[in-house]
Formats: sequence, structure tokens, C-alpha cells
Amino acid sequence: MRTGLGVIDLPRQRSKAAVRDKWRLKKWYNIVSPEVFGRIPIGMTPADEKEKLYKRTIEVTLFDITGDYSHVNTKLKFQVVDVIENNAYTVFKGHEILRDYLRSLTRRRSSKISTIINAVTKDNAKIRVTIATFTQYRCKTSQKKVVRKIMKDIIEKKSAQLTFDEFVRSAVFSENEDSLASEVAKAVKKICSIRKVEIIKQKVIEIPSVVKERKEIEKSQQIEEQGVVS
Repeated sequence: MRTGLGVIDLPRQRSKAAVRDKWRLKKWYNIVSPEVFGRIPIGMTPADEKEKLYKRTIEVTLFDITGDYSHVNTKLKFQVVDVIENNAYTVFKGHEILRDYLRSLTRRRSSKISTIINAVTKDNAKIRVTIATFTQYRCKTSQKKVVRKIMKDIIEKKSAQLTFDEFVRSAVFSENEDSLASEVAKAVKKICSIRKVEIIKQKVIEIPSVVKERKEIEKSQQIEEQGVVS
């Protein structure tokens, strides 16, 4: 409002007070990682109603969970699917390797051979996987074609043998000897000289029904335990 004494911004003052009051009403919830990542607290998030937490996505690095600095380039995405008391429980929704790290693997006179595969796990989870092989030297078109086929065959074969949790761990922890990246590297190095194989990205299209059923059972058990205590 403008007066002879100058500008008085009363509406803005009221809005700031309303914002402060709104934040005071919010409650803080612990974000808990999925079982495959240890079911540990990974942060906190506010909400004035717990229903608003459902489907909220959280991004952390693998380093935040393991404390291993070699995992700082791996970004994880979780989604809240259940809220019990002060804890917001999550499921794995995907992971991605940071672009700066990927650029460091790309060299002149070398090749980056990538492909996208729709994998289905033993317990019927659907995951879209992006995998890449970084070579020491530039590859021929025929070699690239063979490498892509090898990557596709291995990912599809391994996904059919592994559960959702097993597949996620095998894709994320690429340094392990039994990881997907290691399996592919062993096969691809027979075709061309390689620098690195990385699972660049995972996107969960559908979580397995087993995970959904387990969460419902756990929730009902916890509610029953609370009723016994009260």
C-alpha cells in the first residue's frame, strides 16, 4: 500500500509470518534406505501430513551409504512407499553414474559402445539398463556390433537368474568380481581392448510383487505390535 509516508508492504509481512507458521507445523521424518542398501537412515524430510510423503523421491550418492569415496560418482534414487511413526521407508527406483566421471573415461581415438536393455528379473521386476564399454582404441563397426550383442545377452541372462535385490546390487557395485560390469568385461575383452565397463543407468519400471507383499506384511505386523504395546 502506498501512502504519503512511503510504501507499506503489510501483505508481504503477513505472508512471511504465514510461511514461518507453516514450517513450524511440519514434522520431520527419517528417510530409511531399502533393504538392499542396509535399511539405514540416510536423511530427513519435512511434511505437515505423512500422506504427502508417499511417492516422494530422494537422491543420495552411494558414498553417503557406504562411506567409500570410490562410490562418490554413483547417484541413487529412492522413493517413499510407506510411513510408520517417524520413519519413511523407501524402495530403489534407479541409479546413474555422474556425467563428469563418464567424460573422464572417454578418450580421443577410442570408442564408447553403449546399449539400452529392458531386463526382467527372476521375481518379475522390470528394469531398463544402460550399459557402456569404453575401449582403449577405436573399434570397427563389426566389433561394436558384437560387443553390443554380448552386453545384451549377459544382462538378459543374469537378470533372469537374479532377484530384484540381487540384480540391483550386481549393477550398482561394479567393482565386485561377480558384478554385471565384471561379467561383461571378461567377455568383451576377447573382442577388443577395453578400459572400463560401466552400468551407466538403471531405471526401475516395475518393482516385483514380492516386494509389495512383503511391505504390506511388515506394515501389518508393526501395527499389531503397536496395538499390543498400547
